[in-house]
Amino acid sequence: MSLDTVSPNPSQIIDFVIHKANGLKGLVDSGLATTLPPQYIQPPEERLQSIKITPSSSIPIIDVSNWDDPRLQDSIFQAATQLGFFQIVNHGIPSQVLGKVIDAAHGFYGQTNEERRKYWKGNSPSETVFYTTSFSPLAEKVLEWKDFLMFQFAFGAGDDASSSELWPPVCRDEVVDYMRRAEPVIKKLIEVLLKKINVKEMKEKESCLMGSPRVSLNYYPKCPNPELAAGVGRHSDISTITILLQDDTGGLYVQATQGEEEEEEGCDSNSWIPIPPVEGALVVNVGDVLQIMSNDVYKSVEHRAFPSKTRNRVSVPIFVNPDPDAVIGVLPEVLEGGEKAVYKSVLYSDYFMHFFSKGHDGKSTLDFAKI
Repeated sequence: MSLDTVSPNPSQIIDFVIHKANGLKGLVDSGLATTLPPQYIQPPEERLQSIKITPSSSIPIIDVSNWDDPRLQDSIFQAATQLGFFQIVNHGIPSQVLGKVIDAAHGFYGQTNEERRKYWKGNSPSETVFYTTSFSPLAEKVLEWKDFLMFQFAFGAGDDASSSELWPPVCRDEVVDYMRRAEPVIKKLIEVLLKKINVKEMKEKESCLMGSPRVSLNYYPKCPNPELAAGVGRHSDISTITILLQDDTGGLYVQATQGEEEEEEGCDSNSWIPIPPVEGALVVNVGDVLQIMSNDVYKSVEHRAFPSKTRNRVSVPIFVNPDPDAVIGVLPEVLEGGEKAVYKSVLYSDYFMHFFSKGHDGKSTLDFAKI
């Protein structure tokens, strides 16, 4: 499968990358993406040089070695209500497990186009894994400089390998091991977050909180003009929470919030904080679902990523999603003080489909659930 030896026109690139299922990696490997193709050039306001970077601010790094420590729980609550992002260390997942899943991602993308194409969305041998490019490529005006391999994983499946037996052998075992080890960490995080808003029983709410988790192997190839591109555009996640393992490349940014401290420092809506890679750490962020269920106590926050000119970047997010048929709405416990609900109850699958019906556009999806 090849492109014309002369510079391909835009329709050829779309056909090659999307319709012929070569992905962005296939385009880069073809040697013809020596400059950024027009489909990937972001409007000026979405480029890295247009944003105000606030390095003086920092994302909290929280030691979670003792989940029962009230100070730890307070730190998580403070981070989740103010910035919406924090990093955790001493979480119990061995460093070699983290390293292996990063290596497994490189292994998948290091294969030939033919091998990767076997898992292209719509043709994958399993409904629980698919490979595609950008975000929602047929709905976006500008493509993102990213491919991803997405897995749907069932927490509590034990040693039943039936759901993963058709996953790519080059990364299957590493993804399964990582997800099984991440499950207790995710449950602890959600337990703490619920406890701080007076929700006592997590078990009966699990399908509305973590019934359908997904894990993605994201790949951002070296970009010839990273100053014009976006790896991931501005968005908030539609998860309950997201747990992100990033490599040491960097490139992830979170929007500075508009609290009193930020106003005093002169931050504005275009002020962004880099999230530096920390060895062994996992980045945690609040998703829209938790913001809805907490009636705005917790904040999902816009974030974005930019590619590198010199390195292939890998990240592995776990999107802790509700079951598709779960109804998400404001929890009654957060209205006990007489507060009015800001959100209506919506079917999660409807919220999910609305999110993917368009390109990344900040937090506009949240309006779908507002009263």
